[in-house]
Amino acid sequence: MVASRRVYLLLILGIAIAPILSIFIGIPFSMAIALLFDVVVLGLMVVDGSRARRHRVQITRVLPSRLSIGRDNPVLLTVTSGNADATIQICDYYPTGFGVSTSTLNATVAMNSTQELTYTVKPTQRGEFPWGNIQVRQLGHWRLAWDDWQIPQSLPVKVYPDLIGLRSLSIRLTLQSSGSIRQFRQIGIGTEFAELRNYRTGDDLRLIDWKATARRVGAYGNTPPLVRVLEPEQEQTLLILLDRGRLMTQRVQGLQRFDWGLNATLSLALAGLHRGDRVGVGIFDRQMHTWIPSERGQHHLGQLIDRLTPIQPALLESDYLGAVTKVVQQQTRRALVVLITDLVDVTASTELLAALSRLAPRYLPFCVTLRDPQVDRLAHTFTEDVTNAYARAVALDLLAQRQVAFAQLKQKGVLVLDAPANQITDHLVERYLQLKARNQL
Repeated sequence: MVASRRVYLLLILGIAIAPILSIFIGIPFSMAIALLFDVVVLGLMVVDGSRARRHRVQITRVLPSRLSIGRDNPVLLTVTSGNADATIQICDYYPTGFGVSTSTLNATVAMNSTQELTYTVKPTQRGEFPWGNIQVRQLGHWRLAWDDWQIPQSLPVKVYPDLIGLRSLSIRLTLQSSGSIRQFRQIGIGTEFAELRNYRTGDDLRLIDWKATARRVGAYGNTPPLVRVLEPEQEQTLLILLDRGRLMTQRVQGLQRFDWGLNATLSLALAGLHRGDRVGVGIFDRQMHTWIPSERGQHHLGQLIDRLTPIQPALLESDYLGAVTKVVQQQTRRALVVLITDLVDVTASTELLAALSRLAPRYLPFCVTLRDPQVDRLAHTFTEDVTNAYARAVALDLLAQRQVAFAQLKQKGVLVLDAPANQITDHLVERYLQLKARNQL
């Protein structure tokens, strides 16, 4: 039982009126009256708290089966009242370190009714965490006391990569494939025949199917020529190498670089599987930590999520040449090899440059780096403060050195994508879809 604010105000009032009463009836009698007043207030508080205990609300919690890292995950609390109106405060003991939209929920529930309360939690680490009980305070009818108790609903919860983002991407890819989102097929981009259609102004004359046109003219008379619509080749191979070394342990926008990279890896894998490609994933540091051979089919995505979720980054130097050697040994046919990492400068990334150069031209190497948005902000924010000016100069130098390294990669036939870590997923998926549409693999 916890005293309400009204009790404290009444107790202060009893102390305040004692000096006034002493003027008329003397100090001893005034003190006795003030003490009696406070005792009555405390007695009423106890009675009010006891009555509230008899009408306690019932609360149940509903969580997503798998929480997504870096996302606002909804938590639903269902409150059922008894035979009296209930004014309540709820404090849910979510895991330490989670961001939360509100730490305390306040509500008034009418008698014999049910009300749903929702808040969100934002995990910043993957893994299994303990979720505690629900702490509840219910105000008495006289508003003098809070009945304070816990509802036992502790349970373990698991935090996965960005599953919410994967669901959203899956819906978008499905709508694109089904035609719900209008797509403009580009004639001549691709190698697999899709369909024949009437010639339109601007179409490549080399794609006119003269035999099909002649048959159609013979059957239907004078008609427009028919052109072949070509689509990107299916059943290609996509290999994703994700660095889990020292550079990927740094936190960017609340998450480790490795977590941003893992989200991008799974989203790219989903896009590849959806487009009919075989997808394989390798997680490496100074050795190949995890190697998942390439497979087709949407079932493969579930296997990737289960195997990759427990992996955490390590303070180890990454062996890029070793990772590339593994690819060369396991994959004999041409494939798109996407390496997700970070790049400091030309000198520190010499091994990365050499490793990716080894892949070209037999494979199509694609270097993806996760930039820190804070560095961008420092580099593009003018300041007259000496300390901030020095930080800006360092940021500008880092960006300049990255550009030199990227230029060297491009000269050696390596595709490059450098984007802020918190935006890398969308940029990478879009770039992959462009590569497929242009048949660059």
